[in-house]
Amino acid sequence: MLKQLPATHLHNILSLQPIYIFMFNKRIRIKDLLASDKTNYEATVMGWVRTFRNNQFIALNDGSTNNTIQVVAGLGEFDDTVLKRITTGACIKASGQVVASLGKGQKVELKASSIEILGDSDAEKFPLQPKKHSLEFLREIAHLRFRTNTFGSVFRIRQTLAYAIHKFFNDKGFVYMHTPIITASDAEGAGEMFRVTTLPLDGSAPKNEDGTVNYKEDFFGRSTNLTVSGQLEGELAAMAFSDIYTFGPTFRAENSNTTRHLAEFWMIEPEVAFNDLEDNMNLAEEFIKYVIKYAMDNNADDLEFLAQRLADEEKQKPQNERSEMGLIEKLKFVVDNDFERLTYTQAIEILKESNHNKKKKFQYPVEGWGTDLQSEHERYLVEKHFKKPVILTDYPKEIKSFYMRQNDDGKTVAAMDILAPGIGEIVGGSQREERLDKLTQRMEEMNIPAEELWWYLDTRKFGACPHAGFGLGFERLVQFVTGMGNIRDVIPFPRYPKSSEF
Repeated sequence: MLKQLPATHLHNILSLQPIYIFMFNKRIRIKDLLASDKTNYEATVMGWVRTFRNNQFIALNDGSTNNTIQVVAGLGEFDDTVLKRITTGACIKASGQVVASLGKGQKVELKASSIEILGDSDAEKFPLQPKKHSLEFLREIAHLRFRTNTFGSVFRIRQTLAYAIHKFFNDKGFVYMHTPIITASDAEGAGEMFRVTTLPLDGSAPKNEDGTVNYKEDFFGRSTNLTVSGQLEGELAAMAFSDIYTFGPTFRAENSNTTRHLAEFWMIEPEVAFNDLEDNMNLAEEFIKYVIKYAMDNNADDLEFLAQRLADEEKQKPQNERSEMGLIEKLKFVVDNDFERLTYTQAIEILKESNHNKKKKFQYPVEGWGTDLQSEHERYLVEKHFKKPVILTDYPKEIKSFYMRQNDDGKTVAAMDILAPGIGEIVGGSQREERLDKLTQRMEEMNIPAEELWWYLDTRKFGACPHAGFGLGFERLVQFVTGMGNIRDVIPFPRYPKSSEF
C-alpha cells in the first residue's frame, strides 16, 4: 500500500509515525502503575505536576486516580533549564525505571531517565496552589477544578454512575431512546421553559394582528422551547418497545438560587408498558440500589476520600446539625435496607402531629391534607422519623401533573416520590393515565390544549395499556452518592441564574 503513495506523502508519514508511537502508545496510567508491586521495568508516565520538592521529587497526577506517582529526578542528571520548567500545573512526560519506593504511602516510584515538558505553567499565575481551596472559589475556575482531589473523585464517580445506569437498563433489555431537546410541548405544565427562536430580539420580529409575536415565521413555524422532560416522547416509544429509558439533558427556566436546583441538568426517565404503580416502585428501588452499589464497588478510593472530606466538614458544624451517618455508612444503609412505603395521607398525619410542626420549627407549617410537601418536610420524614429512604404514594391530584393515573377515590393519583436522606426528593414517578376520557378530562381541567398533544392522545386511542415510569435527576443522584452539599459541584459546568460561564 505504501509503495503506491507519492514519495513526498511517504516521507511525511514516516517522519510523523515515530512521534505518535513514542508519545502515546507507551503511556501507563498512574492508577495502573501504582496498583502493581512489579519493579525494575521501563515505564513512561504523563500528567500534571502537583508539587516539585528539593529540585528532585515530582508528584505527578494524570486524573486516573487521586494518588500521585513520585517521579525522581536524580541530582545533577537534568539540565537546570528543564528543572525550572517543572512547576505546579505544568504537564510533563517522564520515562525511566520503576523501582521500589523508600518513601511512605506508595510501593513504587519512577526513577526518571528522561523528562520532557509538554506544557508550561506559570507558577505565579496558576490558580491551584498546593493548599486547600473553598468550593466557592473553585466554582469560579470550573475549567481547572477537575485537577483537584475533590473534583477528581466527584467526576470519576459521576462517570461510573452514568455507566451503571446504562448497564442496569441494558442488562434488563430496555431500549435506550433519544428524545428531543427542542420541543413544542411542556411535559410538566409548569411553564418554566427556555424559548428557542431564530426571530430577532430587537422588537422587529413579525407580529400578529393582536401584537403578539407571529411564530409561524420562526424556524420551526411555531413556538418551541428546550425540553423539561423526555417523558411524553418516552411513553410513545414504550407503546412499541414495552421497556425504554431516556438519559439526557433537560432544562428549567426557574429563577432558583439554591443548593438543589440547576437550569440545565440530566434526567433518567424509564417508561414501561404493562407496569402499575407497584411495579414502578420496585423498579425504581432496585435501580437506585444497583447504581449506588456499582459505585461503591468500583470507586472505593474516591468514596473513602470524599467520606473523610465530609467527616472533616461535619466537625465544623454544631452538634445538632451533624449527620448521624458517615457517607459510606449512609450508602450501605440505602443499599441494604428496604425503602419505607407509605401514602401521602399517612405522611401528612405524621408531619402534622410531629413535635417539629407543633413547635413551629418548619418554615412551611403542615396545616393538613392538600399541603404541597417542601424539602424540609421530606427530609424530616427520611432523616428524623423513619431514618431510611421513603417512597410516598397517592398524592392529591391538584398538586400533580395531568398525565398521572387517577385513583378510584377521585381525589388522588397513582404517583410516587422517593425521598433520600440529605437531599429530599430524588425520584418522581407515576402510573400514567391510559384511559382517554379520564386523560382528556384532566387536561381540560388544567387548561392543557388537546390539539397540541394530539400525538400523545393517539397512544390512548390505538392499543392503550397500563404503563408507568419515573424521572430521576442525575445530579441529585451524584450529589447523594458523593455527599457534596451543592448541586453545582457535581456537574462540570453548572448553569444557574446569571451564570453561563465556560
